[in-house]
Amino acid sequence: MSDKFDPFVAEWISFSSDPRYNLVEKCLKLAQILEYPNLNIQEQIEKINQIAKSLKVLLSDVKNPTYLISMLNEYLFQTLGFKGDTDDYYDPKNNFLNEVLDKKSGIPITLSIIYVEVAKRIGLNLTIAGFPSHVVVKYNEEMVLDPFGGGRLLDVEDLNEILYQNFEEEIEFSPEMLDELPDDKALIRILRNLKSSYAQSYAYDKAMRCTNMILAVEPDSPDEIRDKGILEERLLNYEKALVYLNRYLEIAPEAPDVDYILEMIRNVRDKINQ
Repeated sequence: MSDKFDPFVAEWISFSSDPRYNLVEKCLKLAQILEYPNLNIQEQIEKINQIAKSLKVLLSDVKNPTYLISMLNEYLFQTLGFKGDTDDYYDPKNNFLNEVLDKKSGIPITLSIIYVEVAKRIGLNLTIAGFPSHVVVKYNEEMVLDPFGGGRLLDVEDLNEILYQNFEEEIEFSPEMLDELPDDKALIRILRNLKSSYAQSYAYDKAMRCTNMILAVEPDSPDEIRDKGILEERLLNYEKALVYLNRYLEIAPEAPDVDYILEMIRNVRDKINQ
């Protein structure tokens, strides 16, 4: 299942797999490759540096984590006005750190990345947790914080409510949902967000690039193989669509959407035979 060489995907794999770059740099590189070719990555990093420097001026000599978190929340969300984008949550721009820094609104994962990065610069070691459908931030095992909600402290009841809002009763809370989200998984999560946003706005070429970027890292991902087949069909590449849709059925024969994919395959074959 070889595809035409895409230099953008190759550039992304080279950069994202390089241990010299941190998550913020990789997120900004992603933005540069997908939407903002003239983006100056160092200028964006300097914006985060300036936020941290301005916050440091306000801090006392107290290094208590609770105090630092309180000051971080007050400065980011009250003084600077960062907030969760509840008006246009699925706007692709919410996945790009440069846009989130400019408009001061975003989605859980991008706000969490900025939150943790600023925290690091004031001596506060936080981690990003890959909670289903809503990335959060942890301080050790003591606190779970929600940058999308203004840095509010979450308890198990709050986490169950987030799960219910997104999955109703299909998923129950378990502690491993708060495991640290590795950088590579964070980037894939952002790419999946973008793929979905682009597909919903009929930007199938851009959605396809996101899918190819994920498959370059996770070549056997059933969901990405399926979505590549669906996108090939949307782009009228029917022969390619069949290859990927059939591959999906081979590796995920018990998937809940098998009937839907079988029907799509029948429709694609009909189009080829017309």
